Amino acid sequence: MCTVVHHAEDARILHRQIRALLAAGHEVTYIAPFSASGAAPWPELTGVDVPRARGRRRLRALRHVRRALSRHARDADVLLLHDPELLLLLPFIRRRPPTVWDVHEDTAAALSGKAWLPGFLAALLRRPVRWAERLAERRLRLLLAEEGYRPRFRIEHPIVPNTTHVPAQSPPPPGADRVVYVGHLSTARGADDLLALAAALVPHGIRTDLVGGADPKLGERLRAAQRDGVLRWHGYQSNDAALALVEGALAGLSLLHDEPNYRHSVPTKIIEYMARGVPVVTTPLPAARAIVERDECGIVVPFGDPSAVLAAVLRLRDDPDLRRTFGTAGHRAARLRYHWPDQAKLFVAQLQEWSGVPAETSPGPHQS
Repeated sequence: MCTVVHHAEDARILHRQIRALLAAGHEVTYIAPFSASGAAPWPELTGVDVPRARGRRRLRALRHVRRALSRHARDADVLLLHDPELLLLLPFIRRRPPTVWDVHEDTAAALSGKAWLPGFLAALLRRPVRWAERLAERRLRLLLAEEGYRPRFRIEHPIVPNTTHVPAQSPPPPGADRVVYVGHLSTARGADDLLALAAALVPHGIRTDLVGGADPKLGERLRAAQRDGVLRWHGYQSNDAALALVEGALAGLSLLHDEPNYRHSVPTKIIEYMARGVPVVTTPLPAARAIVERDECGIVVPFGDPSAVLAAVLRLRDDPDLRRTFGTAGHRAARLRYHWPDQAKLFVAQLQEWSGVPAETSPGPHQS
């Protein structure tokens, strides 16, 4: 398992996929930026530390990860990659096992959201990125995180949705004095709207908790807002700690903008809010709107309209029955449709199939 871009404690990679492989009795070597993430490998796995690729500083990290892959991939039954950048290294990795690319974003569409990438360069790169995806499709196995990613590819690929672990018991009821956002903070993900909302909520006695890392240009603004008592920015938290902060909130916020990369995907944060019995307030991205309206678990607000978000939050605060109804309905729907252990079985079985080494006949654990 390898990433050079994501936090070493990324929820999908570590808390879902790796945890599922370990639970199934497999050995896992995890190549990831542990030091740069301030994280340590779990004792149950073999951790390999590499630098983290950030912004335009990527060559050093890619050189380190190429060496790590050359050393460790040869002994594995399957190699699972999480970053499109890593596809560039594959021609230099000899004796690698069946290789899987976990596709969990629209790579070409996501270019416009990279703050470090000039707009003209993002536009120029879209076509080569699409070509690279088709080349990868011919030479690798692909796992897709979203049904909406299917049209980008010419053949069918397995889908492993980005769901979450949903407690069997009902979570605590939503409270009345705190809203929460979980996820990376960027302009495209609604950071400006969250800052404006937090300031507007202060006179109403409602606190805003932001949980996640942030683009560099936003960091000082968030720290200043925290110093002024406008909000609490918790920074990056492990998945378990982040979800603990969600419980008991008045509302979970998902204020993503109408960006191409978001139009075909379900914001995982929505599922996480539902799983913890918290009403959702979301912008009208197609998948987000469909979930919230079908499962009757929250309120849809316009893009880029903090005043509409404020009105939705105050409506929930003033109507305890409504927020409890939304919270209960969301938890019930999440348990039924988005419980990760249901997906984990399919994920592990698919990797076992691609490895070519049937689990039931092997003498011991396999390595990923």
